[in-house]
Amino acid sequence: MRVAFLGLGAMGRPMAANLARHHETWVYNRTAAVARAHAAAHGTSVAADLAEVALCGPQVVATCLPTTVEVAAVAEQLLDSLRPGTVWLDHTSGDPQATRELADRCAARDVALLDAPVSGGTDGAAAGTLTVMVGGDGAALGRVSAVLDAVAGRVVHVGPSGAGMAVKAVNNALLATSLRAAAEGLVALRASGVATSTALEVINASSGRSFATERLLPERVVPRTFPRTFSLGLLAKDVGLAAGVVRTAGLQAPVLDLVDELTRAAADSRGGAVDHTELVRMVEDAAGLELGGDEERT
Repeated sequence: MRVAFLGLGAMGRPMAANLARHHETWVYNRTAAVARAHAAAHGTSVAADLAEVALCGPQVVATCLPTTVEVAAVAEQLLDSLRPGTVWLDHTSGDPQATRELADRCAARDVALLDAPVSGGTDGAAAGTLTVMVGGDGAALGRVSAVLDAVAGRVVHVGPSGAGMAVKAVNNALLATSLRAAAEGLVALRASGVATSTALEVINASSGRSFATERLLPERVVPRTFPRTFSLGLLAKDVGLAAGVVRTAGLQAPVLDLVDELTRAAADSRGGAVDHTELVRMVEDAAGLELGGDEERT
C-alpha cells in the first residue's frame, strides 16, 4: 500500500521507518530537513509540502502530531485533495470531541478517519510492538490492518470515533497518577531508611506494582538517566483530556482532577519540554532526597 506519514517526531520517525520496510511510504515533516534525513536513512520518499502528499495518491494517510489542533490544520490543506476511499490513521494523542468532528468532515469527503493513538514509547515504536487503540469504523480498520501490523504488536478496536483518543487520555492519566504516587511513597520509604531498589524489589513482586515501578523508576530514576522520551507538557495535555472525558460523561473523578492540577503545575514550573519523569524530581526536591544515585549507597 502507499502510505503518507505526516509528523516525524520521537514516535513518528521509527513508526515511518517500520512502515517503509513493508509499504511504499512517503514522509512529510514541517522541518523539511528531518524528512530528507529520514528518506536517506530508511528509503522513504519525501513530500515537499502537503500538496505533494495528495499528489502521491496515498491509500492511507497517517498523522502523528502534537495535538488535534495541528491535525485539523493539516486537514484544512489536505482533505479536499484526497481520493475517495482513503483511510486516515490519526496516531496523535488528541481531543476525543474534536476528533469526532473532524471524522464527520472526513466522512463527507468519503475519507474514513480512524483515531489510532499508540502506547509503548519510543522503544515500542522502534521495535514495531506498539499498542494501537482504534476508534471509528470497523470496516475501514480492516482495510488498513496490514499498515498497522507494520508498527504494532497489538491493535484493539475500542469503539466509535473518538473512543481511541478517550482511552489514550485515560491511560496516560493513570500513568501520571501511578508515577506521582510511586514517587511520593518511595520518598517516604527512603526517608525511613529503605533503599529505593530494595523497596522496588518488594513492590514489583506485590500488588502495588505498575509500569512506573517496573520500568520508569528502576530504568530511569534510580540510575539518574532521565532520558527525554515523552515530554511532561504532552503528559499534562493528555491528563487534561482525560479530565474532559470525565466531564463529558457527567461524572466526578476527584483523584484524576487532583492529578490534572498537579501535572499542569509541574509542566508550568519545570517547562513542558522536560521528560515526564520530572514529576519524580519535583517530589524529590520537595523532600530533599533522591531515589537513586549516591543516595542508594549511603
